[in-house]
Amino acid sequence: MMKPLMIFGMLLAATPLAAQQTFATPDGCTAKLTVQHKGCVLVNVWTCEADDEGDQWMTLIGEAGLFSLQRVDAEFQWLESYKVTGSEKLDQPAPDPASLSELLQNQVDTFDFTLITDQGPQRNVGYDQLTGETVEIDGETLYRTLYEGKTFDAEGNEIEANGGRQYVSEKHRLFLLGEAWDAATPDQVTDLSPVEFIYPGEAGFFVDRPKYECGVIESGYDQ
Repeated sequence: MMKPLMIFGMLLAATPLAAQQTFATPDGCTAKLTVQHKGCVLVNVWTCEADDEGDQWMTLIGEAGLFSLQRVDAEFQWLESYKVTGSEKLDQPAPDPASLSELLQNQVDTFDFTLITDQGPQRNVGYDQLTGETVEIDGETLYRTLYEGKTFDAEGNEIEANGGRQYVSEKHRLFLLGEAWDAATPDQVTDLSPVEFIYPGEAGFFVDRPKYECGVIESGYDQ
């Protein structure tokens, strides 16, 4: 299996301005799901035989092309990410790992973990909470969540603080983009909620272009 940075480089070269219409997974991997979001964002999800059980890869594609490739585990811990802004890797074991299972069982999950980034270690603390609401989008039943989080540098200085409302798919063991805002400007909300879920064999599966609200918003969302 190719190294993640090789995969990212290949995909980055292929998607931003290319005319290709479909997105190819690396050898030994299987395409699972495409989710088209508001705000001109597309997410493709796949799994690979060489990974641990429950691990999933996700690409986030915006109007200008691929901007994030990441691997998550069954608890939706961000194991590694490769972005146009640099790479990130989870420092394990975390003091308080993010846990999708705990969220679903107890309605709330706190987290305290550090990502090793190209800019140095960044500590992330906060919580995810189920609101008690479920919604159906394109035939998929999703839980609504609230979250708040803060990021600190190695010296303990706050880099950012944000909050939002997301969606959780228990079926796919995924968090899905929703509404997000900076803690300093909570009235300025970015809405990247899911619109369409596409499976193998369906039109639009594993395409390389987002389709909703493009030309309106150039998303800077960073999951």
